[in-house]
Amino acid sequence: MNTFNLIRIALKAMLRNKMQTFLTMLGIIIGVASVIAMLAIGQGSKQSIEGQISAMGTNMIMIRPNSELQGGVRLESSSMQTLTLADVTAIKKNCDQVDAVSAAVSGRGQAIYSANNWPTQIQGVGPEFLAIRKMEVNDGVMFTEKDVQQAAKVCILGQTVVTNLFPDGGSPVGKTIRFSNIPFKVIGVLVPKGENTFGQDQDDLILAPFTTVQKRILAITYVQNIYTSAVDENATDAAVAQISEVLRRNHKLKSSQDDDFSVRTQAELIKTFSSTSEMLTVLLAAIAGISLFVGGIGIMNIMFVSVTERTREIGLRMAIGGRGIDIMVQFLMEAIMISMAGGLIGVVLGVTASYTLSSGLGWPVLITNFSIIISFMVCAVTGVFFGWYPARKASNLDPIEALRYE
Repeated sequence: MNTFNLIRIALKAMLRNKMQTFLTMLGIIIGVASVIAMLAIGQGSKQSIEGQISAMGTNMIMIRPNSELQGGVRLESSSMQTLTLADVTAIKKNCDQVDAVSAAVSGRGQAIYSANNWPTQIQGVGPEFLAIRKMEVNDGVMFTEKDVQQAAKVCILGQTVVTNLFPDGGSPVGKTIRFSNIPFKVIGVLVPKGENTFGQDQDDLILAPFTTVQKRILAITYVQNIYTSAVDENATDAAVAQISEVLRRNHKLKSSQDDDFSVRTQAELIKTFSSTSEMLTVLLAAIAGISLFVGGIGIMNIMFVSVTERTREIGLRMAIGGRGIDIMVQFLMEAIMISMAGGLIGVVLGVTASYTLSSGLGWPVLITNFSIIISFMVCAVTGVFFGWYPARKASNLDPIEALRYE
């Protein structure tokens, strides 16, 4: 029996019981649609996270103090005093693979202008911070190294702060706001960046010289973080090695002692979040795959029913010369076609659902050819796996007994 005749017979059998066939395919349809939608959401989230991290600069390097135990209590890294301005100077002087360096400190408080106020974060940084973090000033200018040296009371505002302190829409440049009762002259406004993947508002901040924040707001002499950038992305590993060597020497650490600081790169962050995203994607796809398994059981069930209903037909085909292998291939083809048809409808439904979620809820989605191809492959395997036993049962029927079947 040639392939064309097998397909024709299978189509006739499927169309003979349309509702039964559709209900059989429903499990496959839901399973495939779920797998594609879950993979699209997972891959979209992964791509979005990577894009957000890369937008901060692929060659950015962050240096933070390590937390440590004191009296059995682990202190927060932000309260550690292992990083100083001397470290910033040493990195600038001795690391030729580093392009820019900025000390960083931060604190939270209430920003006030006239009758308006807004709770926000103030970050004390250096002039090179914008280049490191890929940020730009939209209106006004960035403060200078001279402002840092003089601990000038000047600041740059994020768009969220501007919106809440200056609701009339006027430019805040040149005006004076207060933060923790300290007056700051606004000299610039940052280009809006919106929310990141984690839902954090990247525009809800104030930038000021780190010396000003250190002395006038936090009353500290150490720095909480150091931001640097390598000369290019390929020099990141070399820059990290140089920074670690300089800081260990500066902190007078012995070879047997662990680092009292941590150096993180964007590549490490991307790898960390990507591995987490991939694990969640696999988990979501596995949960959705249960529907495929249930759909496969439905195919097996309906094929058993079909074999029972068509026992006389099977006996007649065998009586006129049909071989057992022909009968088995016939029923196997029906199972595969039911599974593949359900898979096709499921792909369309899954793609539609993915784009609906993207446009309706704003979720990042990414539909890949891999997810569609793997869905079809799974459908084919499901049809073969769950259709084989009923097909084998049909091929092993005794022709005489089959013809006598009522």
